[in-house]
Amino acid sequence: MSDGAERGASGRPSNERLPERRPGATPAVDALPGLVRLAATSWLRTAEWGVVAGVKTGRRMLKAATNPQTAVEVAQGFAAASGVIADLAKAVSSGMPVPEAVIQVSTSLSNSEQRAEAQEKQVELRQLRQQQSLREQGEALLARSRDVWNNEQGHPAYARILDEMAPDEGRILLLLLRGGPQPSVDVRTGGAVGLVSSTLVAPGLNMIGPRAGVRYLDQVPSYLNNLFRLGLVWFSREQLRDPLEYQVVEAQPDVLAAMHSVRSAKVVRRSIHLTPFGEDFCRTCLLPEGADVSELPEHQAPHDLD
Repeated sequence: MSDGAERGASGRPSNERLPERRPGATPAVDALPGLVRLAATSWLRTAEWGVVAGVKTGRRMLKAATNPQTAVEVAQGFAAASGVIADLAKAVSSGMPVPEAVIQVSTSLSNSEQRAEAQEKQVELRQLRQQQSLREQGEALLARSRDVWNNEQGHPAYARILDEMAPDEGRILLLLLRGGPQPSVDVRTGGAVGLVSSTLVAPGLNMIGPRAGVRYLDQVPSYLNNLFRLGLVWFSREQLRDPLEYQVVEAQPDVLAAMHSVRSAKVVRRSIHLTPFGEDFCRTCLLPEGADVSELPEHQAPHDLD
């Protein structure tokens, strides 16, 4: 029999067995190992993906072990590589030829890189504009300071402070402005042991909430903390000149309960004041226009902040 007779239509010898195809396999699946090598090689050779190329040197991995930012970059690089391979496999599985799939994925990656670079440039430009804007604002501020005709009133921070205050806190400030410094007491352990080592039982008990007519009495400590944070009030270790101011406070149920909670207790008298900044804020923002401020009580300036 001639050689042509011994070969089938496919050109293979008739006695040569064709490789068996796995059940359910498709040409795209069979091509995946090659795609993996192709995608990985193309990816490693792309200049934009220096992360994984750096990992190959070993120094990148050592840095990633101690630098969280580098570790994130390395993880993102591996995630990108996995995404490339997945995109290639998906394109080939849909029937697209391998070369065309590689071109399509490469184009998509190139566009993504360009978008990322454009976003980075926009961020840099925005930061540069912000710096220039702050510099310009500083120049304008100094220009206003040299303007003898400038009659601006009220600190520019007052508007922000008003946005960060609760209505009850406004009532507290008016009480301090019109009623003067307010008494407060600390309850501490006393007796013979208290002379050596005194423990704080209840700090800063006062009558500010009821006197100011606040709506939420249990929030008064938080209100005072916020006003202190804003620089409007301060807490003095000194007591008020009139000791009668403390009689009502020391007779309150919360003070008596704190004193009865320990075997021996003592009361330490304190006071709460407006800062000079707080006084000016109250006069500017909380008093009616044209109000008489000559009769307002005086507050001590901060000198022993706790």
